[in-house]
Amino acid sequence: MTPRHKGLISAHIAAVFFGLTGVFGHVIHASPMTITFGRALFAVLALYGVARYLRTSLVRGLDRRSCLSLVCSGVALTVHWVTFFMAVKTGGIAIATLGFASFPAFITLLERVVLKDQVNMVDWVLVALVMSGLILVTPAIDLNNAGTIGLFWGVLSAITFATLALINRSLARLNAIQIAFCQNLIVLALCLPLGLGGMAMLSDSSLLWLIVLGVICTALSHFLFVHSLRSIPARSAGLIIALEPVYAIAFALVLFNEQPTLKMALGAVLIIAAAICPRKQTGHAT
Repeated sequence: MTPRHKGLISAHIAAVFFGLTGVFGHVIHASPMTITFGRALFAVLALYGVARYLRTSLVRGLDRRSCLSLVCSGVALTVHWVTFFMAVKTGGIAIATLGFASFPAFITLLERVVLKDQVNMVDWVLVALVMSGLILVTPAIDLNNAGTIGLFWGVLSAITFATLALINRSLARLNAIQIAFCQNLIVLALCLPLGLGGMAMLSDSSLLWLIVLGVICTALSHFLFVHSLRSIPARSAGLIIALEPVYAIAFALVLFNEQPTLKMALGAVLIIAAAICPRKQTGHAT
């Protein structure tokens, strides 16, 4: 097997694990804050082990500016995860994942509005595709509808992930494992006051799934994605990871019989098409 094939396999496995995030958010009987705290806890432990195995320093290159960026990114990651699990608990896995999958549109908007970057016509077309997809995915224009509320949380998750992706641009000189470890450590600290108490109330099965979520769907999937970049271009890896909503919707259909309507399926096609269309790579952190 060639290094390229190994890289492609690693990227696809990472996409599958990322797609399972919503599934575990659904089956873990705990609040979104507790799930986020536990996910960060077990991810920190696993990433520390990975760093030791790879002999990667977790403090090298840190200065005041990078520490400030890490803190800001950690806050964004916390809000991103909490709102995503709110979306899963409220609207279901498919709705939550499709709401999150709209993040490329918000990256484009933030690049233009906040960073004053030049945005080409292709990116604006992708924004239009995502917005059209979200309109189709919306179950009803009704704030009493659980699906609509779930989609709202999913879109908020996408906005905070877009913010995280832009902050990560200032951390490009740091090692990816180092960034992931520090960000998860900040999430852990921020969720400690409200998340720790819920850990003691977890059932054995929920605790097991939470460990899997933190170790497999966070630490291992991030490691596999980074590992794939050694043998395939970042654009190729990013396109594979963008298939995460496809895996998530498939898992929701098979495991929980969450069958999308025709209108929702059309919206999903538009959103996923925009997500996999080639554009600047900005990272992943679902």
